[in-house]
Amino acid sequence: MINFRAIGAIYRFEMARTARTVWQSVVSPVLSTSLYFVVFGAAIGARIPEIDGVSYGAFIVPGLIMLTLLTQSTMNASFGIYFPRFIGTIYEILSAPVSGIEIAVGYVGAAATKSVILALIILATSWLFVPIRIAHPFWMLAFLTLTAATFSLLGFIIGIWADSFEKLQFVPLLIITPLTFLGGTFYSTHVLPPLWRTVTLFNPVVYLVSGFRWSFFEIADVGHGLSLGMTLLFLAVCLAIVWCIFRTGYKLKK
Repeated sequence: MINFRAIGAIYRFEMARTARTVWQSVVSPVLSTSLYFVVFGAAIGARIPEIDGVSYGAFIVPGLIMLTLLTQSTMNASFGIYFPRFIGTIYEILSAPVSGIEIAVGYVGAAATKSVILALIILATSWLFVPIRIAHPFWMLAFLTLTAATFSLLGFIIGIWADSFEKLQFVPLLIITPLTFLGGTFYSTHVLPPLWRTVTLFNPVVYLVSGFRWSFFEIADVGHGLSLGMTLLFLAVCLAIVWCIFRTGYKLKK
């Protein structure tokens, strides 16, 4: 029997923490993304022709949303589970009649919810800068939700693995952000030489950005079916790792 009350308690606590830090959690990422729109969309976009029939300002919107979604999902979930470990309250949760799956659902669900809300706010803000059309709203929300859940799980894993605040920020800042910039956020991989385009296919973020952009404009660097499959694969891998963590008690048992 799933303990929905326990899941709800963890979920509400994490969502309440966001309300207490609304400037850091919501306002700051929205302002940062707005600066990207101004610099890339207006200044640089005025000098770049359309890409596959889409204005450059509109073309970068899915990539910018994905950039924020990946980093915020990871950081929200990693800090959410790391802080209880840091102050020791995680052991109170572990000693309660709550399973590892229920703990993960509570923390990951809250982190994914916050990231999706933030992404939707950025999407609404982007309409102030460029006209946007969403060809497939259902698939847009599907890619958004699946990606938020996947990287929230990744953040949960990082939060358990990290034993310092420096390690906590290592993966989001030095791995995920560079991969996102190199994953077609500001350009189409079709403009790259054949060799480098092949190399980019080993970047998992390419599939996430490509599938998400297809849901807007029906243009993609790789097939949207492949993007969906890779997203589900990443999700399955993260789920398996979280299951192993709770099964073995990795860094959770003294």
